[in-house]
Amino acid sequence: MNILILGGGGREHSLAWAVKQNPKCDRLFVAPGNAGIAQIAECADLDIENGDEVAGFCAENAVDFVIIGPEAPLAAGVADTLRADGLLVFGCSQEAARLESSKAFTKAVCDACAAPTAAYARFTEAGAAKDYVNRTGVPIVIKADGLAAGKGVVVATELATAHAAIDDMLGGQFGAASAEVVIEDFMEGEEASFFLLCDGETVLPIGTAQDHKRAFDGDTGPNTGGMGAYSPAPVLTEAIAQRAMTEIIKPTVAEMARRGTPFEGILYAGLMIKDGTPRLVEYNVRFGDPECQVLMMRLGAQVLDLLHACAERRLSEIAPVWAEDHALTVVMAAKGYPGAYEKGTVISGLDALPETASEMTFHAGTAIQNGQIVATGGRVLNVTARGATLQEARAKAYAMIDQIDWPEGFYRRDIGHRAL
Repeated sequence: MNILILGGGGREHSLAWAVKQNPKCDRLFVAPGNAGIAQIAECADLDIENGDEVAGFCAENAVDFVIIGPEAPLAAGVADTLRADGLLVFGCSQEAARLESSKAFTKAVCDACAAPTAAYARFTEAGAAKDYVNRTGVPIVIKADGLAAGKGVVVATELATAHAAIDDMLGGQFGAASAEVVIEDFMEGEEASFFLLCDGETVLPIGTAQDHKRAFDGDTGPNTGGMGAYSPAPVLTEAIAQRAMTEIIKPTVAEMARRGTPFEGILYAGLMIKDGTPRLVEYNVRFGDPECQVLMMRLGAQVLDLLHACAERRLSEIAPVWAEDHALTVVMAAKGYPGAYEKGTVISGLDALPETASEMTFHAGTAIQNGQIVATGGRVLNVTARGATLQEARAKAYAMIDQIDWPEGFYRRDIGHRAL
């Protein structure tokens, strides 16, 4: 079949890499793609948030199956437009995407189905929000209600930090995404990611992972979109996963169906785990980034079969086959990220890196200029490896990084430290 993947980051490079291995894949298009993706797929210059433009491309290129990578096209309703055009799509509807595009919506769903999560309040006015924080005390969590590229969350341990976050967000820091804030109680524990395919009825777990949000070693520095990840997540045991399914995931999926907006696609549940009890931190409606990279590394070619079955609403007929292995990815980012950073710096040494079923460098923010690979984003490369143990996967990944020449980049040296 001819397949189109929407997106241009490390998540989409790893998806393309896995899909490409499946013999059912004839032609593979990725829009807009990046320098790494261009080595394995045909890149297309499309506005991926414009459903009509994407549908037109699919008609012109006999595309059979569309896989939507990022959250923005889902929130823009691209999946709805494509389905209305008769296309087979992996990705949820615009209404179902509110599980990610609105924190307040997710809280309302959790209230309706009694899914355990942090106590919260919603505000559109700074004075009332600050009064609430003053009464509740710190630590406390301030979240932009809408999509903020993984950066709209502040965990405040001081009142001044909480007040500043409220002023910034309601003052337009993230545009319309922070016109409303959700303020949550701080939850103690260890956070892990649980990934599930849903076809509106059946829910199929397809893996666990943990990422590292802080910019620097020792989980210090500002929050980022993620500086590395590993899979599986030891803290998310089979017993805890089953409890999360029973108390959080299945009730959520049932509530979405009850509302007439069944969830179809990937549901990514961020869970806070303490004393064997999971509570929901948030939902995302797409694969995590960089968690997707470690999941794709472990799943390989079967990913296409899983996503295709999900899109055709026949998840009950399929299940992932797991090897008893581990995968780890390290993000190389531009110095200054998640703040201001330089673009256009040259990255050397990538040609010499291994590209195997257990070692891959996925591109997140790259382009080719004058025959050289240059950095175009904040998070730029995802150096990923798998091994029989997490220690082995980690050693492979860092050995690959040592061969990369990019003075303007930085990375964490302690990815995987929680598990190791």
